[in-house]
Amino acid sequence: GDCFPCPPEGCPMMGHYADRFPDKLKRENQKYFLNTGADEPFAAWRQKVFIKLSGVKKTRGDINLVYYDTEGHTKEYEIAKGDLSQDEVYTKYLDVEINPKNTSKIEFIWNKAVFSLLWARLGAETVNIVHGEDGR
Repeated sequence: GDCFPCPPEGCPMMGHYADRFPDKLKRENQKYFLNTGADEPFAAWRQKVFIKLSGVKKTRGDINLVYYDTEGHTKEYEIAKGDLSQDEVYTKYLDVEINPKNTSKIEFIWNKAVFSLLWARLGAETVNIVHGEDGR
């Protein structure tokens, strides 16, 4: 997560386009890491998610985001779990398997713990999602 967002010269790429980053190629014994999706075509797009909650001051549960694409595919990602507070901003790096260019909507889901107050309500005051250039 420390290399996000991409440097001014762009996100370094492996493979066919690696020659676009000549300074990175000069290093010997360079380690590369590649995050992939679980399902074909195995692509993943790194995104940084910020969620500020509204509603009750504190409660227990979890918050998730569900990504939908234009072809009807969905993928759910956990953002936070446990003690939740409206005073905090929850930040998480996700490797999303839904192409940002094809994302039709993102749904906020809150699941409260069984022993939580039955009347408690929680929502998202803001949801900000940041991704690299060109949807990467």
